[in-house]
Amino acid sequence: MFARNVALPILAALSLALGVLEARPQDVGICFATADRVANGEKVPAEDKKAAHEACQRALADTSSVVQKYQIQEADFDITGTRPKN
Repeated sequence: MFARNVALPILAALSLALGVLEARPQDVGICFATADRVANGEKVPAEDKKAAHEACQRALADTSSVVQKYQIQEADFDITGTRPKN
């Protein structure tokens, strides 16, 4: 019981000290580059779109920044051509 009471505040302090976690740059780069290609009207092969979508999903899972999540989601919407239903 004592260990749990001590561990929780320590974990909370560590998470505050580390700040906002960001996604891996290579995943974000793949996601944004492919979204730009699609938005510019380039023919992007299905395999490239699938790889970019997976990179976007990894980047979304890796980041805790709300702004970066929004940007990655928008790029993923461009790649997949779909938006979530309200």
